[in-house]
Amino acid sequence: MAPEEIAVLLKSTFSDGILDAVMDSDHPHLVVAAARWHEIAAFLRNDSRLRLNMLRCVSGVDRLADDEIEVVYDLMSMTPGEPNALWAGDNVIAIKVRVPRDGGHLPSVADLWPAADWHEREAFDMFGVTFDGHPDHRRILCPDDWVGYPLRKDYEYPLEYHGIPGTTEYGHTSPHH
Repeated sequence: MAPEEIAVLLKSTFSDGILDAVMDSDHPHLVVAAARWHEIAAFLRNDSRLRLNMLRCVSGVDRLADDEIEVVYDLMSMTPGEPNALWAGDNVIAIKVRVPRDGGHLPSVADLWPAADWHEREAFDMFGVTFDGHPDHRRILCPDDWVGYPLRKDYEYPLEYHGIPGTTEYGHTSPHH
């Protein structure tokens, strides 16, 4: 099913849950309402026309000017048992869900796609998005006592952590670049 057909199906099924559809892009995607995300995700995975049974990636985007964090889910269908099944997906689409930068919450989809477990933990750790219902919601890359979210555009790099001096890859000793 082409991304345009997926968009039509979702708009007809979840009219108030689909906020935008961008199909004229190298990365066709739908923007989905955060409150409807889990319900739409279950439909994407379980509907026999779509079978979007593989979550390839979850990415975060800091939309600083809009005061939002965008979480991007790249989905595809995969037919088990076929040679090169990993790359032979019939259906491919990206879903974008936007939440406020401060206090943003999304329902976890780790119950639908187990790969979301670590991806959501990374988005929490790097961007500060809380995934409600996640089975192990804690930092995955930074220490538990780390302050801030390192992939946000306004993040200030610490000059030290527990007495360990911090520098950037350029050797600067200022948290601002």
